Amino acid sequence: MTRSLNRRRFLRGVGGSMLALPWLASTGQAAAAKAVQQRMAIFYVPIGVVRRGFFPGEQNGKIPVGNMGTLMRSLDEQDPNFRQKLLTELTPTMKPLEELKSKVNLITGMDRTFQQGTDVHAQCASCYLSSAKPYTIKGTAWPLDRTLDHLVADKIGTDTPFRTLEFSCNSHRDNKESIYFDNISWYGTGHLAPSIRDPRKMYRRLFSTQDTQQLRDITDLVLEDANSLKKQLGYDDRHKFAEYFDSIRAIEMQMNRLETMKSELSKVDLEEPPEAYLPRGEYIRLMGDLMVAALQTGLTNVATFMVGPERWDTPFMFESLFDKPRSHHGMSHDQSHMIDDLLKVDEFHMQQFAYMAGKMDRIVEADGTSLLDNTLFTYGSGLGDGSTHQYNDLPLVVAGGGSKVKTGQHINMPEGTPLANLWLTQAQMMGLEIDEFADSRGTIDAIRA
Repeated sequence: MTRSLNRRRFLRGVGGSMLALPWLASTGQAAAAKAVQQRMAIFYVPIGVVRRGFFPGEQNGKIPVGNMGTLMRSLDEQDPNFRQKLLTELTPTMKPLEELKSKVNLITGMDRTFQQGTDVHAQCASCYLSSAKPYTIKGTAWPLDRTLDHLVADKIGTDTPFRTLEFSCNSHRDNKESIYFDNISWYGTGHLAPSIRDPRKMYRRLFSTQDTQQLRDITDLVLEDANSLKKQLGYDDRHKFAEYFDSIRAIEMQMNRLETMKSELSKVDLEEPPEAYLPRGEYIRLMGDLMVAALQTGLTNVATFMVGPERWDTPFMFESLFDKPRSHHGMSHDQSHMIDDLLKVDEFHMQQFAYMAGKMDRIVEADGTSLLDNTLFTYGSGLGDGSTHQYNDLPLVVAGGGSKVKTGQHINMPEGTPLANLWLTQAQMMGLEIDEFADSRGTIDAIRA
């Protein structure tokens, strides 16, 4: 007998385990093909980027010095008539996106206004998705209002188990900085949407496992239900089902591996906490796999993903780059001597974004499009350059969007265009009927299909 549960189908095991399934034609969800869900995800990179590696035309530019630097335009963008062109050759930092080049847009020239009186790093992170007009939010020194993800979730997150999900890849617990350095999602001024940093906690939240050591892995707990369901599936769905089941098993195995590694590290006398030695890329990709699974199965339609904290000097182990933990923030303040290492870190972060975007692009939805086609997936940072702390000419890449977005472009906005223009444009694409967001002064029409 064919079974369905509205848009979502679940497998259940003993002990409170629950595994959400992606869309399967054989389970009575054919109607879903008429209304594939739209999603939004934000991938936040801390401490800006090295401009000469990221921005076209700046590869031979001077290494910037100073604080709160002035606007730096690439050589191509100095042409006042340049507004948009095809995204043909990628810069070194963007090279990991080569296979997805036709499905992304590079957007340059977007600015934010810095409100005097608060730390540069804290404000660039905490206010990134709200960009409120300076000095308009009463009772706080921060231009911080309800963030874009929660406004969008008011529209497209009401029917999902989780209105939003907040992921953070800061595994440290030293609490050196305030919450403003380490969070980009806020319900409103002073009301933080807490992020989850522990993969195991996120796993349990998504799949409802009881917090006990006696429970086996989710895929073990639901095998009986899974085998029963598998008999009802057609050939294509059996393949999709096996692929998804294997991906969840891979997540479980990777979590176990990192937890074992952390346990062993805790027994060694180290200068930094054990978390500093966990392989950075594996940890980020594990959290990314969890985010993709949540979007794929409809557990949420809106997610934020903070790849690291702002101004956090506790080091991380960039396992493919260096032989010991390094502080990204520390390196950024010595760009003249550390530029080669910083360029490696920037490319490393782009590799993680490309990994998640590529995984989304390989997941087929009910109507034949991909998960990426139905997701606005934005890479960006609250700083244009990590050494100067400039709030202008921010690094931005928008992947996906499908029929709503004209992709494969380099879009250069006129000097002084607020970042909020992009957020307003994306909000409208998600169905919000608004004409203004924060300090916006219009929309980015070049990105619309």
